[in-house]
Amino acid sequence: MELFETIIALLLAAALLSTLAERIAVPYPALLALAGTAAAFIPGVPVVTPDPALALALFVAPVLLDAAFDASPRDLRDNLVPVATLALVAVGVTVAIVAVVARLCLPEMPLAAAVALGAIVAPPDASAATAVLRRLRPPHRLLVILEGESLFNDASALLIYRMALAAAAAGSFSVLDAGSVLLLTAGGGALFGWAVARLHLAWVDGMFRDIPINTLVQFLGTFGVWLVAEALHLSAIISVVVFGMTLARHAPRRIGARRRIASYAVWDVAVFVLNALAFLLIGLQMRAIVARLDGAWEGVVLLAAATCAAVVLTRLAWVMAFNTVARWAAACFGPRVRGGRAMPQPSREGGLVIAWSGMRGIVTLAAALALPESLPYRDAIVFASVCVVLVTLGLQGTTLGPLLRRLGLSDDGTVGAEVVRARTGTAEAAIRALEGEPPSPGRDTLLRELAARAALGEAPPVDTTARLQCRAVDAARDAPEALRRDGTIGDDAFHAVEEELDLMELAADPRLRPG
Repeated sequence: MELFETIIALLLAAALLSTLAERIAVPYPALLALAGTAAAFIPGVPVVTPDPALALALFVAPVLLDAAFDASPRDLRDNLVPVATLALVAVGVTVAIVAVVARLCLPEMPLAAAVALGAIVAPPDASAATAVLRRLRPPHRLLVILEGESLFNDASALLIYRMALAAAAAGSFSVLDAGSVLLLTAGGGALFGWAVARLHLAWVDGMFRDIPINTLVQFLGTFGVWLVAEALHLSAIISVVVFGMTLARHAPRRIGARRRIASYAVWDVAVFVLNALAFLLIGLQMRAIVARLDGAWEGVVLLAAATCAAVVLTRLAWVMAFNTVARWAAACFGPRVRGGRAMPQPSREGGLVIAWSGMRGIVTLAAALALPESLPYRDAIVFASVCVVLVTLGLQGTTLGPLLRRLGLSDDGTVGAEVVRARTGTAEAAIRALEGEPPSPGRDTLLRELAARAALGEAPPVDTTARLQCRAVDAARDAPEALRRDGTIGDDAFHAVEEELDLMELAADPRLRPG
């Protein structure tokens, strides 16, 4: 009962603090983490410490799937170099620098433990990135790069983390073994996620038509992919990401509008609840950690401060150096063109935003708490890791919005322009489908509305004849899918138009009308 009461209190606090964060223009994860830290030292407040394996599966898997489902493979391909360098090279550089800093602060710390600390704090967290950035609405290219990074950097960091712990336990390290582990965990995880997604589409998806059961199966599938991948010693993160992206490419025509809208609503609530609980729990851990660090504070505090500085400054230096090279290449060789589209050019302002967006979250905390009790300097590593989470969320999370406004960066309208293009395509497809229907008042009215939509790219009213509208909507769905397949529009524009068609279909369904 005490645990239940604590969870209810945390959710109430999350709702109130999130509302406050929106009013004062502060990202809510930062406010929740700081509030959790303050509450941890209030007498009588219980400390809820989830099992690390449970924390990763419960908090990370659904958030990753939600982000992967919305990710656009076309946009990721267009920004493959910056995404890959952030998710792979930047993580490796951060691990190395943090390990060196840790050894300088605590010379007695074994190298494997120092590398483990670097791997724990290196990756910006998927839940932190998506929770903060979706509310700030930066230019589309920046959002693609940051969300793409958050999908893959945890996998590279956790691989280094596991190899460091194995080296600490065995007292040795083999490059050959590390390469085989990389191939098995990353490559095997990607193949496993793709295979499960195809099986889900072929067998599971059609079995459950009831909306609540179908939504429940989606969550069970996500957790199932994570747990089975972990049991097979594959990368659970890569498995879930590939699983989600594969479903997103093939599921739209298999799921009706009613199921899709209900599913999206449930996922929005679930992701918010999990994010809120995760960031509150991060803060609540501090009291227990401080209690275990009785004595030897000078070295531990130095380690925490140096680690925080190393994480922030390393990302800043790496991103701005890469940004300088990218701008030089664009000036020398001209803008990149792909599929007849000129790619957005890198800018100094965009580089600053990316460099300042390295918030850490629940993955860092869970990885720190999962350290074996026998690892030397475990408590110091955990304390430094939690400090990195709090500092990056508190400092970078609260100043990211003002930085965007100061630099004059806002939504560049890229997705909006593609939405208009996709909306026009859907209207033209629907018009072609209705032109073969016998003339009637409902048909003629709908044709006029669709003609206006095709000409102006505006959403038409939906109060027309139900049968004709359902017929038109069904035909219209082919157009945005074709545009997405050939790369004319990205997934953000596709989902925006898909939602409009869903609403049109729902409005035309008499079963959903009042009375």
